[in-house]
Amino acid sequence: MLFSYGRTWHPSALAALGFLGFTCHKMHVSLKNLASGDSNWRMMNEKVDVKLNINGEDYAVRVEPRKTLVDVIRDECGLTGTHIGCEHGVCGACTVILDNEAIRSCLMFAVQAQGKRIRTVEGLADGDKLHPVQTAFIEHHALQCGFCTPGFLMLTVNALETNPDLTDEDILDLLSSNLCRCTGYQNIVKAVRSTVAEMRRAPAR
Repeated sequence: MLFSYGRTWHPSALAALGFLGFTCHKMHVSLKNLASGDSNWRMMNEKVDVKLNINGEDYAVRVEPRKTLVDVIRDECGLTGTHIGCEHGVCGACTVILDNEAIRSCLMFAVQAQGKRIRTVEGLADGDKLHPVQTAFIEHHALQCGFCTPGFLMLTVNALETNPDLTDEDILDLLSSNLCRCTGYQNIVKAVRSTVAEMRRAPAR
């Protein structure tokens, strides 16, 4: 018979289940090794020094290797604009730009981002001047509760920097990768269309 107290398995129960395990970030963890205090598992809890470059500023932090990038951005660097949603890479609330690529920061360890350039929603505005995508979201009321908004902003900014001439099909395909539970997407689509149209007119000025 197996006994557990809250969320912590009794050591005898873990030993009995030594043939079982679980997968955490592609690493298989044996319950037997966990019960015996396996050294590789302990190493994941020992803090290491990491330097992250976020929005052009260096942040020196000391974190456990198992900490995700989104957790470190929020908890250690104090940049809470990046939100944590599903923690499975599905909702897109944690989207940031890493070396010119939009990524789900809940699916990456902070130690993996060392030496790379990270951009979060806090880095979009130029002083008091909002980024054109931010302005478009405001003008077209493309947010309601606002929880998903930072992820949509970072996703859109990255897409427009990669391909400023997005078609309607491109926009719909792009925005379908993030989840919004409030707006029904219509005003988000309008905001992105508006930004694309504005960017097309800009060279003629």
